[in-house]
Amino acid sequence: MTSFDRVVSRPRDRFRDWRMRVRRQVVESDRPALIFLVLLTLVIVVGGVVEVDLVPQTTILLPIFLASLWLGPRTLPWFVIYALVGVVVLLAVQPSISSRTVMRVVVTFVIALLVIVTSFRRSRLGVSGPRGESMFVDLRDRISKQGVIPDLPLEWYVDSATRSAGGTSFGGDFIVASRATDGSTLELIVVDVSGKGIEAGTRSLLLSGAFAGLASAVTPDRFLVDANEYLLRQDWDEGFATAIHLHLDLRSGDFELRKAGHPPAIWLHAGSGRWSVLDSDGPILGLMEDATFEVVRGRLLPDDGLLMYTDGIVETVSRDIGSGIDKLAGRAQLLFPTGFGRAAQKLISDLSTSNDDAALVLVHRQRVLLPR
Repeated sequence: MTSFDRVVSRPRDRFRDWRMRVRRQVVESDRPALIFLVLLTLVIVVGGVVEVDLVPQTTILLPIFLASLWLGPRTLPWFVIYALVGVVVLLAVQPSISSRTVMRVVVTFVIALLVIVTSFRRSRLGVSGPRGESMFVDLRDRISKQGVIPDLPLEWYVDSATRSAGGTSFGGDFIVASRATDGSTLELIVVDVSGKGIEAGTRSLLLSGAFAGLASAVTPDRFLVDANEYLLRQDWDEGFATAIHLHLDLRSGDFELRKAGHPPAIWLHAGSGRWSVLDSDGPILGLMEDATFEVVRGRLLPDDGLLMYTDGIVETVSRDIGSGIDKLAGRAQLLFPTGFGRAAQKLISDLSTSNDDAALVLVHRQRVLLPR
Protein backbone atom coordinates (compact mmCIF):
# COMPACT_ATOMS: atom_id res chain seq x y z
CA MET A 1 0.00 0.00 0.00
CA THR A 2 1.38 3.41 -0.99
CA SER A 3 1.50 6.42 1.30
CA PHE A 4 -1.27 8.02 -0.76
CA ASP A 5 -3.51 4.97 -0.25
CA ARG A 6 -2.88 5.05 3.49
CA VAL A 7 -3.82 8.74 3.66
CA VAL A 8 -7.03 8.11 1.72
CA SER A 9 -7.96 5.00 3.71
CA ARG A 10 -7.61 6.60 7.15
CA PRO A 11 -10.70 8.86 6.89
CA ARG A 12 -12.60 5.94 5.35
CA ASP A 13 -11.64 3.66 8.27
CA ARG A 14 -12.54 6.34 10.80
CA PHE A 15 -15.94 6.80 9.17
CA ARG A 16 -16.53 3.02 9.18
CA ASP A 17 -15.59 2.79 12.86
CA TRP A 18 -17.83 5.74 13.70
CA ARG A 19 -20.76 4.22 11.80
CA MET A 20 -20.36 0.85 13.56
CA ARG A 21 -20.10 2.59 16.93
CA VAL A 22 -23.30 4.58 16.30
CA ARG A 23 -25.13 1.48 15.10
CA ARG A 24 -24.08 -0.43 18.22
CA GLN A 25 -25.20 2.40 20.49
CA VAL A 26 -28.56 2.62 18.75
CA VAL A 27 -29.12 -1.11 19.18
CA GLU A 28 -27.94 -1.28 22.78
CA SER A 29 -29.50 1.92 24.17
CA ASP A 30 -33.07 2.84 25.05
CA ARG A 31 -32.89 6.21 23.34
CA PRO A 32 -34.65 5.41 20.03
CA ALA A 33 -37.50 3.65 21.83
CA LEU A 34 -37.71 6.40 24.44
CA ILE A 35 -37.93 9.13 21.79
CA PHE A 36 -40.67 7.25 19.97
CA LEU A 37 -42.67 6.68 23.16
CA VAL A 38 -42.32 10.30 24.30
CA LEU A 39 -43.57 11.51 20.92
CA LEU A 40 -46.41 8.96 20.92
CA THR A 41 -47.52 10.07 24.38
CA LEU A 42 -47.31 13.70 23.32
CA VAL A 43 -49.47 13.01 20.26
CA ILE A 44 -52.06 11.26 22.43
CA VAL A 45 -52.16 14.13 24.93
CA VAL A 46 -52.42 16.79 22.21
CA GLY A 47 -55.12 14.76 20.48
CA GLY A 48 -57.00 14.46 23.77
CA VAL A 49 -56.81 18.20 24.37
CA VAL A 50 -58.03 19.02 20.85
CA GLU A 51 -60.70 16.31 20.70
CA VAL A 52 -61.79 15.72 24.28
CA ASP A 53 -64.51 13.20 23.47
CA LEU A 54 -62.38 11.24 20.99
CA VAL A 55 -59.32 10.32 23.13
CA PRO A 56 -60.00 8.75 26.58
CA GLN A 57 -57.44 8.84 29.39
CA THR A 58 -56.87 5.08 29.14
CA THR A 59 -55.23 5.59 25.73
CA ILE A 60 -52.06 6.44 27.67
CA LEU A 61 -51.86 2.76 28.62
CA LEU A 62 -50.65 1.98 25.09
CA PRO A 63 -47.27 3.77 25.42
CA ILE A 64 -46.96 2.54 29.03
CA PHE A 65 -47.40 -1.04 27.85
CA LEU A 66 -44.87 -0.58 25.04
CA ALA A 67 -42.44 1.02 27.48
CA SER A 68 -42.64 -2.02 29.77
CA LEU A 69 -41.43 -4.10 26.82
CA TRP A 70 -38.79 -1.79 25.38
CA LEU A 71 -37.28 0.35 28.13
CA GLY A 72 -34.75 -0.63 30.74
CA PRO A 73 -35.46 -0.54 34.49
CA ARG A 74 -33.69 2.80 34.93
CA THR A 75 -35.60 4.63 32.21
CA LEU A 76 -39.02 3.04 32.60
CA PRO A 77 -40.15 4.65 35.92
CA TRP A 78 -39.38 8.15 34.65
CA PHE A 79 -41.30 7.57 31.45
CA VAL A 80 -44.29 6.21 33.38
CA ILE A 81 -44.32 9.38 35.50
CA TYR A 82 -44.20 11.44 32.29
CA ALA A 83 -47.14 9.45 30.91
CA LEU A 84 -49.15 9.94 34.11
CA VAL A 85 -48.63 13.69 33.82
CA GLY A 86 -50.30 13.33 30.42
CA VAL A 87 -53.23 11.55 32.11
CA VAL A 88 -53.59 14.47 34.51
CA VAL A 89 -53.59 16.91 31.58
CA LEU A 90 -56.29 14.90 29.82
CA LEU A 91 -58.33 14.86 33.01
CA ALA A 92 -57.96 18.61 33.46
CA VAL A 93 -59.46 19.43 30.06
CA GLN A 94 -62.56 17.33 30.66
CA PRO A 95 -65.70 19.52 30.67
CA SER A 96 -67.23 17.32 33.35
CA ILE A 97 -65.82 14.51 35.47
CA SER A 98 -68.10 11.51 35.90
CA SER A 99 -67.64 8.44 38.06
CA ARG A 100 -66.71 6.49 34.92
CA THR A 101 -63.95 8.99 34.16
CA VAL A 102 -62.61 8.67 37.70
CA MET A 103 -62.54 4.87 37.41
CA ARG A 104 -60.60 5.10 34.13
CA VAL A 105 -58.00 7.32 35.74
CA VAL A 106 -57.74 5.08 38.81
CA VAL A 107 -57.26 1.98 36.64
CA THR A 108 -54.59 3.77 34.59
CA PHE A 109 -52.69 4.81 37.73
CA VAL A 110 -52.92 1.31 39.23
CA ILE A 111 -51.56 -0.31 36.06
CA ALA A 112 -48.79 2.29 35.89
CA LEU A 113 -47.90 1.57 39.52
CA LEU A 114 -47.67 -2.16 38.76
CA VAL A 115 -45.35 -1.41 35.83
CA ILE A 116 -43.09 0.67 38.09
CA VAL A 117 -43.01 -2.01 40.79
CA THR A 118 -42.14 -4.61 38.16
CA SER A 119 -39.33 -2.41 36.82
CA PHE A 120 -37.84 -2.11 40.32
CA ARG A 121 -37.86 -5.90 40.64
CA ARG A 122 -36.16 -6.25 37.25
CA SER A 123 -33.55 -3.63 38.20
CA ARG A 124 -31.74 -6.40 40.12
CA LEU A 125 -30.97 -7.95 36.75
CA GLY A 126 -30.31 -4.66 34.96
CA VAL A 127 -31.97 -5.61 31.66
CA SER A 128 -35.51 -5.98 30.45
CA GLY A 129 -37.63 -6.43 27.40
CA PRO A 130 -36.15 -8.03 24.28
CA ARG A 131 -32.59 -7.63 25.57
CA GLY A 132 -33.44 -9.45 28.77
CA GLU A 133 -35.25 -12.18 26.87
CA SER A 134 -32.33 -12.60 24.46
CA MET A 135 -29.96 -12.89 27.42
CA PHE A 136 -32.00 -15.69 28.97
CA VAL A 137 -32.25 -17.43 25.60
CA ASP A 138 -28.47 -17.19 25.28
CA LEU A 139 -28.01 -18.68 28.74
CA ARG A 140 -30.37 -21.52 27.91
CA ASP A 141 -28.52 -22.19 24.65
CA ARG A 142 -25.21 -22.26 26.50
CA ILE A 143 -26.52 -25.02 28.77
CA SER A 144 -27.82 -26.96 25.78
CA LYS A 145 -24.57 -26.50 23.89
CA GLN A 146 -22.61 -28.35 26.59
CA GLY A 147 -24.71 -31.43 25.88
CA VAL A 148 -24.42 -31.43 22.10
CA ILE A 149 -23.04 -34.80 21.05
CA PRO A 150 -19.85 -34.39 18.98
CA ASP A 151 -19.31 -36.17 15.69
CA LEU A 152 -18.58 -39.85 16.28
CA PRO A 153 -17.25 -42.79 14.28
CA LEU A 154 -19.80 -44.65 12.18
CA GLU A 155 -20.17 -47.55 14.61
CA TRP A 156 -21.22 -45.29 17.49
CA TYR A 157 -24.60 -43.67 17.96
CA VAL A 158 -25.36 -41.44 20.94
CA ASP A 159 -28.76 -39.84 21.50
CA SER A 160 -29.67 -37.47 24.33
CA ALA A 161 -32.69 -35.53 25.52
CA THR A 162 -33.66 -33.31 28.45
CA ARG A 163 -36.95 -31.94 29.73
CA SER A 164 -37.53 -29.35 32.43
CA ALA A 165 -40.24 -29.43 35.07
CA GLY A 166 -43.38 -27.64 33.97
CA GLY A 167 -42.07 -27.21 30.42
CA THR A 168 -39.79 -24.27 31.31
CA SER A 169 -36.57 -23.55 29.40
CA PHE A 170 -34.37 -23.92 32.48
CA GLY A 171 -33.95 -27.03 34.56
CA GLY A 172 -31.71 -28.78 37.02
CA ASP A 173 -30.85 -31.77 34.82
CA PHE A 174 -28.22 -31.32 32.13
CA ILE A 175 -25.79 -33.29 29.98
CA VAL A 176 -22.13 -32.66 29.21
CA ALA A 177 -20.46 -34.30 26.21
CA SER A 178 -16.80 -33.99 25.27
CA ARG A 179 -14.58 -35.87 22.81
CA ALA A 180 -10.81 -36.03 23.17
CA THR A 181 -8.73 -33.95 20.77
CA ASP A 182 -7.34 -37.11 19.16
CA GLY A 183 -10.87 -38.50 18.82
CA SER A 184 -10.11 -41.71 20.70
CA THR A 185 -12.36 -41.27 23.75
CA LEU A 186 -15.72 -39.77 24.64
CA GLU A 187 -16.80 -38.29 27.98
CA LEU A 188 -20.52 -38.25 28.82
CA ILE A 189 -21.84 -36.79 32.08
CA VAL A 190 -25.45 -36.68 33.22
CA VAL A 191 -26.06 -34.31 36.16
CA ASP A 192 -29.06 -33.72 38.41
CA VAL A 193 -28.75 -30.47 40.39
CA SER A 194 -30.71 -30.00 43.60
CA GLY A 195 -34.07 -28.38 42.97
CA LYS A 196 -36.00 -28.42 39.74
CA GLY A 197 -37.18 -26.13 37.00
CA ILE A 198 -36.23 -22.46 37.08
CA GLU A 199 -35.05 -22.54 40.72
CA ALA A 200 -32.26 -24.93 39.73
CA GLY A 201 -31.52 -23.21 36.41
CA THR A 202 -28.87 -20.80 37.72
CA ARG A 203 -26.93 -23.57 39.42
CA SER A 204 -27.14 -25.83 36.39
CA LEU A 205 -25.85 -22.99 34.20
CA LEU A 206 -22.80 -22.51 36.39
CA LEU A 207 -22.14 -26.22 36.82
CA SER A 208 -22.56 -27.07 33.14
CA GLY A 209 -19.76 -24.70 32.20
CA ALA A 210 -17.52 -25.86 35.04
CA PHE A 211 -18.13 -29.56 34.38
CA ALA A 212 -17.53 -29.13 30.65
CA GLY A 213 -14.15 -27.59 31.43
CA LEU A 214 -13.29 -30.34 33.89
CA ALA A 215 -14.28 -33.11 31.48
CA SER A 216 -11.65 -32.04 28.97
CA ALA A 217 -8.98 -31.05 31.50
CA VAL A 218 -8.70 -33.91 34.00
CA THR A 219 -8.32 -37.67 33.83
CA PRO A 220 -11.48 -39.79 34.15
CA ASP A 221 -10.62 -40.92 37.68
CA ARG A 222 -10.34 -37.28 38.81
CA PHE A 223 -13.50 -35.84 37.28
CA LEU A 224 -16.01 -36.56 40.06
CA VAL A 225 -13.38 -35.85 42.73
CA ASP A 226 -12.67 -32.39 41.31
CA ALA A 227 -16.37 -31.76 40.67
CA ASN A 228 -17.09 -32.53 44.32
CA GLU A 229 -14.37 -30.14 45.49
CA TYR A 230 -15.72 -27.44 43.18
CA LEU A 231 -19.22 -27.76 44.62
CA LEU A 232 -17.90 -27.65 48.18
CA ARG A 233 -16.11 -24.37 47.42
CA GLN A 234 -19.35 -22.77 46.22
CA ASP A 235 -20.84 -23.00 49.74
CA TRP A 236 -24.43 -22.98 48.45
CA ASP A 237 -27.35 -23.60 50.79
CA GLU A 238 -28.54 -26.36 48.46
CA GLY A 239 -25.24 -26.87 46.68
CA PHE A 240 -25.39 -30.56 45.98
CA ALA A 241 -25.87 -32.61 42.83
CA THR A 242 -25.84 -36.19 41.64
CA ALA A 243 -23.91 -37.23 38.55
CA ILE A 244 -22.88 -40.20 36.47
CA HIS A 245 -19.75 -40.12 34.31
CA LEU A 246 -18.97 -42.39 31.36
CA HIS A 247 -15.47 -42.59 29.88
CA LEU A 248 -15.72 -44.51 26.61
CA ASP A 249 -12.90 -45.73 24.35
CA LEU A 250 -14.32 -45.35 20.85
CA ARG A 251 -11.78 -47.75 19.36
CA SER A 252 -12.28 -50.79 21.57
CA GLY A 253 -15.62 -50.15 23.28
CA ASP A 254 -14.02 -50.33 26.73
CA PHE A 255 -15.64 -48.01 29.26
CA GLU A 256 -15.27 -46.75 32.80
CA LEU A 257 -18.36 -45.71 34.72
CA ARG A 258 -18.46 -43.75 37.97
CA LYS A 259 -21.40 -42.19 39.74
CA ALA A 260 -22.08 -39.85 42.64
CA GLY A 261 -25.38 -40.60 44.37
CA HIS A 262 -26.98 -41.09 40.96
CA PRO A 263 -29.29 -43.81 39.60
CA PRO A 264 -27.25 -46.64 38.04
CA ALA A 265 -26.64 -47.04 34.34
CA ILE A 266 -28.40 -49.81 32.41
CA TRP A 267 -26.38 -52.08 30.13
CA LEU A 268 -28.41 -53.64 27.31
CA HIS A 269 -26.78 -56.87 26.08
CA ALA A 270 -27.67 -57.53 22.47
CA GLY A 271 -26.30 -61.08 22.38
CA SER A 272 -28.41 -62.47 25.22
CA GLY A 273 -31.28 -60.01 25.04
CA ARG A 274 -30.83 -59.31 28.75
CA TRP A 275 -29.98 -56.16 30.64
CA SER A 276 -27.96 -55.47 33.76
CA VAL A 277 -27.56 -52.60 36.21
CA LEU A 278 -24.10 -51.03 36.52
CA ASP A 279 -24.11 -49.87 40.12
CA SER A 280 -21.18 -48.41 42.03
CA ASP A 281 -20.60 -46.54 45.27
CA GLY A 282 -20.08 -42.81 45.44
CA PRO A 283 -21.54 -40.00 47.59
CA ILE A 284 -23.58 -37.08 46.33
CA LEU A 285 -21.45 -34.20 45.07
CA GLY A 286 -21.05 -31.24 47.40
CA LEU A 287 -21.78 -32.94 50.72
CA MET A 288 -18.52 -34.39 52.00
CA GLU A 289 -14.80 -33.82 51.55
CA ASP A 290 -12.26 -36.40 50.37
CA ALA A 291 -14.95 -38.42 48.63
CA THR A 292 -14.00 -41.50 46.62
CA PHE A 293 -15.94 -42.93 43.71
CA GLU A 294 -15.92 -46.59 42.76
CA VAL A 295 -15.36 -47.47 39.11
CA VAL A 296 -17.16 -50.09 37.04
CA ARG A 297 -15.44 -51.30 33.87
CA GLY A 298 -16.77 -53.15 30.88
CA ARG A 299 -16.76 -53.42 27.10
CA LEU A 300 -19.66 -52.59 24.80
CA LEU A 301 -19.92 -55.22 22.08
CA PRO A 302 -21.54 -54.59 18.69
CA ASP A 303 -25.29 -53.88 19.09
CA ASP A 304 -24.93 -53.33 22.87
CA GLY A 305 -26.50 -50.26 24.42
CA LEU A 306 -25.99 -48.18 27.56
CA LEU A 307 -28.52 -45.90 29.27
CA MET A 308 -27.74 -43.06 31.67
CA TYR A 309 -30.61 -41.04 33.09
CA THR A 310 -31.88 -38.98 36.02
CA ASP A 311 -34.41 -39.97 38.67
CA GLY A 312 -37.15 -37.94 36.97
CA ILE A 313 -37.53 -40.80 34.50
CA VAL A 314 -37.57 -43.80 36.83
CA GLU A 315 -39.05 -42.42 40.07
CA THR A 316 -42.54 -41.03 40.51
CA VAL A 317 -45.10 -40.73 43.29
CA SER A 318 -46.66 -44.05 42.31
CA ARG A 319 -43.46 -45.86 41.24
CA ASP A 320 -40.27 -46.51 43.18
CA ILE A 321 -36.85 -46.32 41.57
CA GLY A 322 -36.45 -50.10 41.28
CA SER A 323 -39.70 -50.52 39.37
CA GLY A 324 -38.83 -47.49 37.27
CA ILE A 325 -35.48 -48.99 36.24
CA ASP A 326 -37.23 -52.24 35.26
CA LYS A 327 -39.73 -50.32 33.15
CA LEU A 328 -37.06 -48.18 31.47
CA ALA A 329 -34.93 -51.22 30.62
CA GLY A 330 -37.95 -53.07 29.27
CA ARG A 331 -38.93 -50.16 27.02
CA ALA A 332 -35.36 -49.79 25.78
CA GLN A 333 -35.10 -53.50 24.91
CA LEU A 334 -38.13 -53.17 22.66
CA LEU A 335 -36.15 -50.71 20.53
CA PHE A 336 -33.57 -53.30 19.41
CA PRO A 337 -35.61 -54.53 16.41
CA THR A 338 -36.55 -51.02 15.22
CA GLY A 339 -33.34 -49.17 16.08
CA PHE A 340 -32.47 -46.46 18.59
CA GLY A 341 -33.01 -43.40 16.39
CA ARG A 342 -34.60 -40.56 18.41
CA ALA A 343 -35.12 -43.04 21.25
CA ALA A 344 -34.04 -40.71 24.06
CA GLN A 345 -36.84 -38.21 23.50
CA LYS A 346 -39.39 -41.00 23.13
CA LEU A 347 -38.34 -42.65 26.39
CA ILE A 348 -38.51 -39.35 28.28
CA SER A 349 -41.96 -38.59 26.87
CA ASP A 350 -43.27 -42.04 27.77
CA LEU A 351 -41.79 -42.45 31.26
CA SER A 352 -41.15 -39.06 32.89
CA THR A 353 -43.67 -36.79 34.58
CA SER A 354 -44.16 -33.09 33.87
CA ASN A 355 -43.46 -32.02 37.48
CA ASP A 356 -39.81 -33.11 37.55
CA ASP A 357 -36.73 -32.51 35.41
CA ALA A 358 -35.52 -35.40 33.28
CA ALA A 359 -32.43 -36.20 31.23
CA LEU A 360 -31.39 -39.32 29.36
CA VAL A 361 -28.41 -40.42 27.27
CA LEU A 362 -28.41 -43.55 25.13
CA VAL A 363 -25.15 -45.00 23.79
CA HIS A 364 -25.37 -47.66 21.08
CA ARG A 365 -22.50 -49.49 19.43
CA GLN A 366 -23.81 -50.20 15.97
CA ARG A 367 -22.76 -53.20 13.94
CA VAL A 368 -21.00 -51.90 10.85
CA LEU A 369 -21.09 -54.17 7.81
CA LEU A 370 -17.98 -53.76 5.71
CA PRO A 371 -18.46 -53.81 1.93
CA ARG A 372 -17.28 -56.98 0.23
